[in-house]
Amino acid sequence: MRANIEEYRAVEDAALKFVQSVATGNSQHAKELFVDEAVLFGYLNGQLEHGSIEQFYQNVDTVGPDNRFKSRIDVLDVEETVAVVRVLEENWGGHINFTDYLLLMKINGEWKCVAKAYNQNSDTIQK
Repeated sequence: MRANIEEYRAVEDAALKFVQSVATGNSQHAKELFVDEAVLFGYLNGQLEHGSIEQFYQNVDTVGPDNRFKSRIDVLDVEETVAVVRVLEENWGGHINFTDYLLLMKINGEWKCVAKAYNQNSDTIQK
């Protein structure tokens, strides 16, 4: 059963924590969103990155903020206890564009991210 609009807003608010971390260069916001066991998969500069979400936290804290960073959150689907969110990012770290897919689960009444998969736009890969 499709969730109501209010639930879509709750998912969007949860995903905003992800965007806030990237925009500010501070992983604390994302740590409120992701469960400890969350995983990530994606290619960063042509190299497969996979494993613990801790890698994402490290990247965010290392790269820091950039005033050119832009983002868009699209809540693609919400089905009672599971949601899929797409986050478009431009100028992460001043030069990288990503498309992220976040898989969220409603755990104890709160939307939490359990997995992040991403694509780095090929025109922003630095070798």
